[in-house]
Order: sequence, then C-alpha cells, then structure tokens
Amino acid sequence: MTRWTNWAGTATASPQRVHKPRGLAEISEAVTDVAVDGRRVRALGSGHSFTPIAVADSDALSLVHWTGVASVDLEAKRVTVRSGTTLRELNAELDRLGLAMTNLGDIDAQTIAGAISTGTHGTGARFGGIATQIAALELVLADGTVVGCSADRRPELFHAARVGLGALGVISTVTLQCEPAYVLAAEERAEPLEGVLESFHDQADANDHFEFYWFPYGRDALVKRNNRQPAGTEPEPLSRTRQFVDYRIMENTAFGALCRIGRTVPKLVKPLGKFASSVLSAREYSDTSHRVFVTHRGVRFVESEFAIPRESLHDVFGELRALVPKLENPVAFPVEVRVAAGDDIWLSTAHGRDSAYIAIHQFVGMPYREYFAAFEKIASAAGGRPHWGKMHNLDASALRERYPHFDDFLKVRKEVDPSGVFTNDYLDRVLGPIT
Repeated sequence: MTRWTNWAGTATASPQRVHKPRGLAEISEAVTDVAVDGRRVRALGSGHSFTPIAVADSDALSLVHWTGVASVDLEAKRVTVRSGTTLRELNAELDRLGLAMTNLGDIDAQTIAGAISTGTHGTGARFGGIATQIAALELVLADGTVVGCSADRRPELFHAARVGLGALGVISTVTLQCEPAYVLAAEERAEPLEGVLESFHDQADANDHFEFYWFPYGRDALVKRNNRQPAGTEPEPLSRTRQFVDYRIMENTAFGALCRIGRTVPKLVKPLGKFASSVLSAREYSDTSHRVFVTHRGVRFVESEFAIPRESLHDVFGELRALVPKLENPVAFPVEVRVAAGDDIWLSTAHGRDSAYIAIHQFVGMPYREYFAAFEKIASAAGGRPHWGKMHNLDASALRERYPHFDDFLKVRKEVDPSGVFTNDYLDRVLGPIT
C-alpha cells in the first residue's frame, strides 16, 4: 500500500492500488477493471490542490507516464496534450513551437488535467482561467469508453468537463487554443495599500495582468503589473544573479526563515510582517510570457480562496482587514488579490460574472482554522465561490445556490458515471452523492 500526500500536507491517502498507465488503452482498462469490481478511482495529478479532491482510498491513477504533446495544428494554433503533462513541460514545448498560453497562474507544477479540473486561473480583467482556453477534451468514462467533446460535439459534457473536478471521467487529452509566443513586461514594486485599493479597478482595467499582495500588519502592498509587448520585442530578463537573490533568497529562503521564526515565537509575527512589507524590492524586466507568469514557491503554506463579484472587492477586502487584528493567532503569509473575466463554464468560479479573487494563506504548521472560517463567512455573504482546489467548508447545498448550472452538472455526472466510480468523500460533500 502506497501512502500519498499532497504538496501542503493537508490531504493524505493510502490507496490499495496505484495504476500507472502508459497509453490510452491502459487508462481505459484500469477504469473498466475498477468499475466491474465496484471500486472507485481518482486521478492523482501533482498534488497541488489543498483539498482532498484527489484522495483515493481504493484505486489511484497516476498519469506520470502519460505525458507530452500528442498533436499540433500550427495554422489553427491548437495543441493537443496528454493529461499527465505538467504546465512546466507544456510551456517548454509551446516555446519550441513558437506558441504560448493566453493566461496562466503563478505555479506550473500542476498537470494540465488537474489545473483545468479545479478551475486554476491567473489574473487579468480581460482574460479567463486556463479552462477557457480549452478547444476540446477527450475523456475515459466509467464504462471504459473514450469520448471526445467540444462546443460542437457533446456540448453539455464540454460545459461540465472543462471544470469537472475529476467527477465525470479521466481526462486523457486536452486540446488548447494557443496564440503566438509573446513577451510580457513586468513591473513589481511596493505601494501604499490605500492607494492601491483606491485605484484598483482602474489599474485592473489599464493593465493586461494586474494583482497585489498585502502582508497583514503592513502598510504597503506588492503590486504586479504585467503587460504584453508588440510582436518581435526582444525580452530583457533579470540577470541570473538578480533572479537568484530576489526569488530564491529573498522570497523563499529569507521569507521562509521569517515564517519559521514566527511559528516558533508567534508574538513576533506582527513585527516580522511589517518588516517583510517594508523591504519589498522594486524590479522591472521583460521575458517570455510563462517566465513572467510563473513564480517559484519554495515556502509551503495552506490556502483558501474565494471568487467574488468584482464590484464586491472593496467591501470584502475591508472586512478581511478588520478581521485580521481580531484573530487569536497571527497571520504570517500575505493575502493575494486578482481579477478574471466572466465565462460560461458551468462550475467555473467566474461563471457568469467578472470576478475578483481573494486568496488567504498561512504558513504550514501555524493555526489557520479560525482565520479561514471567518474569511469564508465574509466571502459567502457576497456570494463568494470557493476555489475547487483550495480549502473551504461548504457543501453541495450551499454551492448549489452559487452556481446556476449546478444541477445541470449533476445531470451530466449521473449520465456518465451512474455508479460513482470517480467519486470520493470530498466530491460527495461538494457535489452530493450520486442517487
């Protein structure tokens, strides 16, 4: 029996069997065997979800041998990639093809299937999450059959499966609508939080990709503005030395040391947070898009994130600021604020509305439950939708009220997996058991 744990250590499992298929036929065979024996199976991905969404007690499906680009249509700028491919591997291959993703989050360790299944997103008022870049999907259903879906072919399955939580089948390939490779100019600097909030909507609209980080107890926010450059622009990246010092030393080694001190001596968290906020360094550079989007995360944390209507950002963030000083335990990690365009994907957190995302974090090993529960209450009052891969306490009854197509999703789920081959305890909570 193999013990599995996710990146943050918030979910563990000891599946009785771990399947490692090397081809589509082997994926189908594994699923069929599980279904015939009345067992359940979950695809593991890379373990970067903070929830138990990938926990498999019976059978786990590892796609580490099912990776790489399956086909390319350069004229249409579409790439079909096997589901176990990590975003890091995908970005490297797209580089070689002269292509790029339209938008990305800041972590590239996830598999493409795991990223889309949980609704992974980046930031940008005119851009949707990664799932909005999907042109087609291929899935292995509970009976072992392989089906394709797109906007024109099995559209209801397509609406559901683009953010499907792994509840509909095993994604075997993803066809992505890409674009020509481009350069992003990055500007990152500390600015007074009050000014950032006052100009938030103008800044979000004026920049292609805009976000900020606020260190609780500090007066400043780290603001990041990333903007696309004209075709043919030569990148001007940070020097290797500057990258090493800023990202490896300051944002990981040094920050991790501050967090460990705060975990050991909690009364030091507040002054350390103020210090971290005050020493943020400014930098401007440009580079190939994915090298700007992605940031190395060497300090481990737990996270909760809610998508709220963009117009609710100031009210929700204001209540969060008022909450932090009242907590019994201090907060060692920053709050991240982003935006995304609305979309039509049934279980996307941005379904039907332009959204602001507020993500809260705590250093591993430090108390977080009071903080996360209080924030969930604040965000829920604004109709907040929790990120499917990040920590929350909501169940199907609460989530049904926040997703207009929730029952449509359940109908598709019932059709393609009537016996619950792909469910687990987490899905039974957030979607309800299959009846």
